[in-house]
Amino acid sequence: MIHLKKLSACLLLNLSILCLSSPSQAAITVSGDVAKPGPVAFAPSIRLQDAINQAQPNPEGYWLAGAWLHTPLLEQQTRLKIGVLFDLKMLQRGALLNNNEALASLAGRLQGLVSQLPVTGRKVAVLDPIALEVGFARNYLLADGDQLVYPARTDSVKILGAVERPCTLLFQPQQEARDYLDSCPRLPQAEADFLWLINPDGRYQRVAIAAWNRQDGVYAVAGSTILVPVRNDNADSPTPDLNEQLAQFLATQPLAEVAP
Repeated sequence: MIHLKKLSACLLLNLSILCLSSPSQAAITVSGDVAKPGPVAFAPSIRLQDAINQAQPNPEGYWLAGAWLHTPLLEQQTRLKIGVLFDLKMLQRGALLNNNEALASLAGRLQGLVSQLPVTGRKVAVLDPIALEVGFARNYLLADGDQLVYPARTDSVKILGAVERPCTLLFQPQQEARDYLDSCPRLPQAEADFLWLINPDGRYQRVAIAAWNRQDGVYAVAGSTILVPVRNDNADSPTPDLNEQLAQFLATQPLAEVAP
């Protein structure tokens, strides 16, 4: 039986999202750049380090981008996705009412992007085996059905949002996050004062980039995503948290397990 709260969320504004309960699993799954991918037997006391030690991540792998997909967070992130899609729909409708076809088109494009992304249940955690072994990282308990993903190493930075088209750029060591925007033209509908930097470890932050508020020393790393936010400076806007919630949802997406 589908939980009533999940059912009500799925029916919200008749959004075409299929919310299914996750099938019962009896294992933790480890995949990606590891020596022994596959299931690890679940026990109530199993922790991150136990599963990681069995899977044996590649010593030269991109551990920074390791992702823990935590089953108990699926419902919460389903609601987050529905909320982002709702806000984008509201933004699109308001733009159409104001004959702002460019903003409506941008909102529709972002709806398409978010609709295609899965709900992962990602929980921010350090999956560096050495850090876990020496106690520098928290060794969390795992839940039945959790997944650990060690993606392939990447050398790119992605730019999404209020840009003419999504960009994939070559990562440049010690390059400020804002400087990547020079190679990915922004739309007139873009917020000019801030961007959102989403790192491959699942953390995200708003970064000031205008001349009057500029933050220096904020760097993208390989695998980062830069979200150029939609300008949302109307005090009466029905979607004041759209950009932050969009960044939060994008941060739940792990990097690809196989290099493109």
